[in-house]
Amino acid sequence: MAKKKKVKHFYDFSLVVMVFSITLFGLLMLYSASGYMAAKSDLGDMYYLTRQGSFAIAGFLLMLLISRFFDYHWFSKLNLILYVLAWGALLATFVMGVASHGSHRWIRLFGMQFQPSEAMKPAVIIVLATLLTDKGYRINSLRDIFRTLLYALIPAAVVAFTNLSTGMIIVGIAVFMLFVAVKSYRYHAALFLLGLLAYLGAYPLAIFLQKVKILHDYQITRILAWKDPVSFPDDTYQTRQGLYAIASGGLFGKGLGESIQKFLMPEAQNDMIFTIICEELGLVGAVGLMLVYALILFRLYEIAKNAKDLFGSFLVIGVMAHIALQAILNIAVATNAIPNTGITLPFISYGGTSLVILLAEIGICLNVSWQTTLDMEKGE
Repeated sequence: MAKKKKVKHFYDFSLVVMVFSITLFGLLMLYSASGYMAAKSDLGDMYYLTRQGSFAIAGFLLMLLISRFFDYHWFSKLNLILYVLAWGALLATFVMGVASHGSHRWIRLFGMQFQPSEAMKPAVIIVLATLLTDKGYRINSLRDIFRTLLYALIPAAVVAFTNLSTGMIIVGIAVFMLFVAVKSYRYHAALFLLGLLAYLGAYPLAIFLQKVKILHDYQITRILAWKDPVSFPDDTYQTRQGLYAIASGGLFGKGLGESIQKFLMPEAQNDMIFTIICEELGLVGAVGLMLVYALILFRLYEIAKNAKDLFGSFLVIGVMAHIALQAILNIAVATNAIPNTGITLPFISYGGTSLVILLAEIGICLNVSWQTTLDMEKGE
């Protein structure tokens, strides 16, 4: 009997289930964390849940659309156009930006408010994936490393004026992608030393930047307050309440909806929502959440490893870096391991723009997995 090969597409349903589950869990915790404060502000206890739920539905539809009815190779052809569009949206915030929390980060169109700096993250991932694929082994030269890194450093510097945390994430994504692409161990060692120096030298660097007036006062204050919380009681109020929440949660937590600190903590549904999870679900719930993140990253790693080409691998690696950096840095902020930077917890913290962007990125990864084909022999 003659045999022929039958092509079978691989679609990572386990990744879909995990992302769907963590997003639903995020909506549940969002309602728990925000219901009281929303009702107190006369917005209605379902205000944040309804808005985030709408973005979640839109994000999932976009994710499924990209994953099955799109070809991720189009991004390599449109990479500069998408990069320029992201730049245009970013620069528009300086002209028509809406102020909130002391900075102009948002744009309001047709009654909806979104954060253009979030669009720069996938734009940088796409343009770097294209460059790294085109350069191949040439990326190991110092000149090519620096030129490639500029595509992230320049927008990150502009973003940092109004949103330091997003600027940090953009640079972190580029550094991680280069870490994977560059073969030289000297580059890896240099990254480690620079990261160590940045962490250890955060306090003296903050004092220097304060004197030369490079960064905003509130950005400097966050670093100074992290090092010396006693001298900045007002600026460390949210952090202290978060630590109280983590400590009071214990091993199994107080129970879903039973948090006390959410009544005291301002905007608990944003970057400090992890502390509410710890208080209500305890160490077991917090570790469980971190395991889900680890499983999502593992599935992304498998997709990147088995992608049909280098461009698809780098796209998924960029998304891995985005999710991992935000999750790690958010948890580090919640536990006061690093200064408060306002980084959100992926798929869980309140923020429609961030959620839609993350789900769209997952859609790209699913599309990479869908185009990973399995050859199966079939008898005629």
